[in-house]
Amino acid sequence: MRFDTKIGIVVRDDLAAWQRLNVTAFLAGAVAGGAPDTVGEPYEDGSGNAYLPTFRQPVLIYAADGEGLARVRQKASARDLDVAVYIEEMFKTGNDADNRAAVRAVRADEMQLVGVAVHGPRNTVDKTLKGLPLHP
Repeated sequence: MRFDTKIGIVVRDDLAAWQRLNVTAFLAGAVAGGAPDTVGEPYEDGSGNAYLPTFRQPVLIYAADGEGLARVRQKASARDLDVAVYIEEMFKTGNDADNRAAVRAVRADEMQLVGVAVHGPRNTVDKTLKGLPLHP
């Protein structure tokens, strides 16, 4: 099935494995929370156990260096895509309020990005992420 929209998450290529997974999870949650139409219906198994819903479509994970992440954020914002960011300072915080304060404390062009998520029309997301390798 081909979807009209696309979800792409880009993580910095020099992060430790736990950091890449953590950043990916946070950014996926941001897309789900900020674009609820990306989430499907709850699941239920044959025994009647209920499970949380997941995304309705695939999520592609890419890798980039810090400069590549900055370009993705800038292009995505200029193209009016839904954008989520994760900055290096957020590894030092322990809650959502402190995370938001860490982002608010720096200008967009000065963020030390470790991850960016984008969601929007497929062609626009493809243009924004063009040339980035999929995460290994």
